[in-house]
Amino acid sequence: MDIDEAAVLLLRHLDASGITVTERTRGWNHMGALICDAALQPRTRYRTVVEPRVRALRAAWPDADTVSRFADRLRTSDIGTALNWRGPRKLRVIHELTAALQHEGVETVSDLRQRLAAEDGLLRARLREVRRVGPKTVDYLSILAGSPDHVAVDVHINGFVLDAGIPSLTYSECVAVVRSAAAMRGWAAGDLDAAIWDHMSRSPSMA
Repeated sequence: MDIDEAAVLLLRHLDASGITVTERTRGWNHMGALICDAALQPRTRYRTVVEPRVRALRAAWPDADTVSRFADRLRTSDIGTALNWRGPRKLRVIHELTAALQHEGVETVSDLRQRLAAEDGLLRARLREVRRVGPKTVDYLSILAGSPDHVAVDVHINGFVLDAGIPSLTYSECVAVVRSAAAMRGWAAGDLDAAIWDHMSRSPSMA
């Protein structure tokens, strides 16, 4: 089965599921919140665990809206307390992502969006060097920075693809199928990604 054939199956399943795809913008205008969201989200319930903590962080640290100001806060305050989070691994990712972005001269959400979209792929490659940061997290950072063109394949997206009758795919193949399906309907890939994610995240079996 090639990518376009799989995309047709995906669209059939989308229609059968009654999913509506609408234009939307996802993400944060606050780099501290954005970094924390990206670090906390793997294998964690978003609406009940990640999102409320990130919103609380943004409210508690409103000044940490650029990478440098967030880094200053990390040096003077306890991020675990601010997020009400004890697990050291994801807190370490927050610190290491912040350091990598600061080293690469990324300051604002706009900077991040532009640099991750650059054809040279240098920032994407640099972020992949951070422990526990894979292609999904890098794509998710683009989404959080407001990109309408990125797809982040997590358990929800992958589950929907499998439910559509598409054989198991690699990460890059799954991204290509979602992109192809979106192009067939004239949608932004990120809008299709968001619609599928919303649908699957409300399913009792995927919550």
